[in-house]
Amino acid sequence: MFILTQIITSFIASAGFGIIFNAPKRSLLQCGLAGMLGWTIYLILDPRFDTVISTVAATFMVGVISQLSARAYKMPVIIFSVAGIIPLVPGGLAYDAMRKFVENDYNVAVQLAAEAFLISGSIAIGLVLSEVLNQMLQKKH
Repeated sequence: MFILTQIITSFIASAGFGIIFNAPKRSLLQCGLAGMLGWTIYLILDPRFDTVISTVAATFMVGVISQLSARAYKMPVIIFSVAGIIPLVPGGLAYDAMRKFVENDYNVAVQLAAEAFLISGSIAIGLVLSEVLNQMLQKKH
């Protein structure tokens, strides 16, 4: 039940982010699906692998879905990929790191900030890998 709640919430968050950033109305379902599927991959992989590896895999999936949606709906990839990565962004972790800095708990703050930085980097890596794969497949055809 808890996982189902997270999956539904990730769909709403991604589609809602699309609304906030004025994505076309006809793309909101795909934005939500990209975020939902990415978060589902993350939930499946995170208990088995490191958080960074799980985030790379989930973001790669968001990137692939974004590429396919962009081609199918004749829209820019960024509409789907930005909305799709929203559930994966370590906002709470970055907030906790800043709070620990303010509380002068520097050891914990640096650990949390480093983890947030690594997760943010893994999001970028996942998106780049999906773009590279897309470019390789485009050149092949």
